[in-house]
Amino acid sequence: MAKWTAFPYDNSAFVYTPATLKKHWARLHAGDAEPFPKDADVVQAWIHFHAGDFQAAYDAGLAAGGNGITVANKAQGIYANYLEKKEKVKLEMFLEISERAEAQQAEEPKNPNAWYWQAYALGRYGQGISVAKALAQGLGSKVKNALETTIKLAPKHADAHIALGAFHAEVIDKVGKLLGRTQGADAATGLKMFEQALKLNPTSAIAMIERANGLVMLEGDKRMKEAEKLYVDAAACEAMDAMELLDIELAKEELEE
Repeated sequence: MAKWTAFPYDNSAFVYTPATLKKHWARLHAGDAEPFPKDADVVQAWIHFHAGDFQAAYDAGLAAGGNGITVANKAQGIYANYLEKKEKVKLEMFLEISERAEAQQAEEPKNPNAWYWQAYALGRYGQGISVAKALAQGLGSKVKNALETTIKLAPKHADAHIALGAFHAEVIDKVGKLLGRTQGADAATGLKMFEQALKLNPTSAIAMIERANGLVMLEGDKRMKEAEKLYVDAAACEAMDAMELLDIELAKEELEE
């Protein structure tokens, strides 16, 4: 496999030991509700992930198997979304994650993140090929179903609430309210999901960013001021790991534009 692009920021504050990782686990995983792993190899994979060494996290997660698959999927998903430069490679990575997550669902149907990472990967893939094209391929209902299943299995899964809010907002934004309804997209549900995500994970920069984007997609210019404030708040968040720093840097870039 080609060498992945290295994490471009200083990661010295994000290098955890098994003990410090366990201590900060609840805060680091408020988004994905993943339980602390019992397997030492999976713990090590997460240490790589939080430090921004996404390729090492991916390799270690795959090698560990079991719950390690979730680390591998998250590492590859975050890497593809933020750091992979080639669009073709990025889309291939999202499809790989989706396939692995689907296989994980067959093994562990009650594992919320097996459903979440399938939804995340297909959602990002859909954005890459165009939302309209993705809906025509039937990916919309797959994403929606996987996210609703995630929330049913883990009601406090903040990231699934964000992603489901984004699903409703993106579909309505791209195809309109009427056609959106045929895909099960509804503005009120979308807004409620964003709100719930921030209640579950109030320090999440990505929850603020996605809510800001969703407000503008669903309600237009009248929510612009509120959206801008959410971006300012996101940029002022304090990162506890590499992924959070990527989210915060994204907010800062948007504010500079």
